[in-house]
Amino acid sequence: MSRPTLSVRGSRILLTGYFLGLGVVMAIWGARMPAVQHAAHLSTAQLSLVLLAAALGMVAGLQAGGRLARPDRLPALLIGGALGLAGTLALLGQCHTLASLLAAALAFGAAHGILDVAANSAAVRCQNASGRPIMASLHAAYSIGALGAAALAAATARSTSHSTLFLATGLALMVAVLAAGPRTLGLRGTDQPQLPDGDSSGRKRASLPARKMWLLGALAAASLLGEGAAADWAAVHVHTLNGTTAAAAGAFALYSAGMSLGRLTGDRLTAAFGAPTVVRAGAVLAAAGLAIGVLAASVPAALAGWTVFGLGLSTTVPSLITAAGTGGPKAVATVSVTGYLGLLAGPALIGALASATTLSTALLLPALLAAALAFLARHALENTTP
Repeated sequence: MSRPTLSVRGSRILLTGYFLGLGVVMAIWGARMPAVQHAAHLSTAQLSLVLLAAALGMVAGLQAGGRLARPDRLPALLIGGALGLAGTLALLGQCHTLASLLAAALAFGAAHGILDVAANSAAVRCQNASGRPIMASLHAAYSIGALGAAALAAATARSTSHSTLFLATGLALMVAVLAAGPRTLGLRGTDQPQLPDGDSSGRKRASLPARKMWLLGALAAASLLGEGAAADWAAVHVHTLNGTTAAAAGAFALYSAGMSLGRLTGDRLTAAFGAPTVVRAGAVLAAAGLAIGVLAASVPAALAGWTVFGLGLSTTVPSLITAAGTGGPKAVATVSVTGYLGLLAGPALIGALASATTLSTALLLPALLAAALAFLARHALENTTP
């Protein structure tokens, strides 16, 4: 007996939950990192090894997901990746030695990578079936989940240990994934794009020139370098301008708010003007906003600059992933891996530049990359996105 399938609307709602959960897990993990370090008595260098293990696991997971994520396997990969991510988060909270943290972080990263490819590949197919842009709103769910979880982690910092928070969050998400399991299996066949006449294989032919795929990856790296800069350096930047502790902490929050707002409105803008135009205009806005915020050298200008930077970059990664989706899950994985290299290497690169010059000078790098993104967006996205 065939399994009932979800409608396109039902698929979108379900995928929103997966993106939301992914944002929750990553924010909980990142927000309580100091507690993880303290509990295991890690030096800064040892903590860096744990983060490197998670990054290596994620790259491996992205590559494995790209190889495995055929359309008929996406539901299983979504369930498996989500259970793995939630389960390893719970496990990480119980690790109190460097060796155990390294092993758990490697598995955590691998699950993250598999879920990332599966969720984005399913989202591309759901978008194809719906006939209108939905990717930005799905990524907005990730941003909103991260914001809410970061607030929860901060609010419970004094009353709840990281071990308890990781365990409770992991178990709650595992229950949610299992409860949604039958509906996730119903994704099979519902998010198939329209097939060419005469194609009875049940799959859309994937086609994306290699040169364009690597260009998409390079632009994703440029965009995610900016996200890494905001996460690691926005608060420091405001602090160097003699901002208060609250103002410094608010810098990344305002960036995230701008990112969330842009993603919530991004689909409507993309439907009206096309992805190349929206990404290009957003990149110009991001470059100008951050440059002015850095060069003005005042706290209000810096806070405004980081907000505008987040708003401007908000539709970039969703549009680039959508474009990569025309080449199938393997292309999604390749663009994601390349993009995450920018996220991982960017903060360190900015730190090195700041050491050689000043932090304000170094922060012009993401602004320059946003300008380059604006210049190349039309070529990268033409004929690949709605």
